Amino acid sequence: MSTDRLTDARLYLCVDRRQRQGDLAELLDAVLPAGVDIVQLREKSLEAREELAALEIVADAAARRGVLWSVNDRADLAVVSGAPVIHVGQGDLSVPDVRRVVGSGSIVGLSTHDEQQLTAAVAATDLDYFCVGPVWTTPTKPGRPAAGLDLLDLATRLAPPDDPGARPWFAIGGIDLDNIDEVLARGARRVVVVRAITEAADPAAATAALAERLRAHDDVSSGRTRQK
Repeated sequence: MSTDRLTDARLYLCVDRRQRQGDLAELLDAVLPAGVDIVQLREKSLEAREELAALEIVADAAARRGVLWSVNDRADLAVVSGAPVIHVGQGDLSVPDVRRVVGSGSIVGLSTHDEQQLTAAVAATDLDYFCVGPVWTTPTKPGRPAAGLDLLDLATRLAPPDDPGARPWFAIGGIDLDNIDEVLARGARRVVVVRAITEAADPAAATAALAERLRAHDDVSSGRTRQK
């Protein structure tokens, strides 16, 4: 089921339609089997038909690899495209309004950027997961200040990643192979990346390396839990 795949998900990729490179399908076919668990099409200001056309490519690749795929912001397009996941930001439709559009069968995610938003996300009853960040500033979110590593500490306290009853959450914002260990050290078990994969010289290799780092940390954390 989709909720089970969300619980098991560790690596979440956001990607635009790759219009300049013309290789969205090829990129997804390379990185999804290498370890991406969720892929989101995120490109602002697209016309609806343009976005739906790109979502068809994402949906096809995800279906062949058995991974989740997500629509960004547009609850109406999530319904039309049949997306299993819809992700919204603080300035988009509220989560209750999104739920009215997509119904109870869809996975709904929300971005959080500060303590108040994070606390509200943990308490929300109609939300399936949330993202925490940006941990570091990133050009994919120009003008948004970094939330910093301390916000991950709060997320870990309020929604312990090792607690099977806690809501899943993802660290996001400037995360790559050089700094992912800092994020994992603060308690995160799931991450969202963009440039770490899309701008890598070898996207499949970068994906595999990130996925392996996340798996290895899971193994270590599971061992600590069993010893308690």
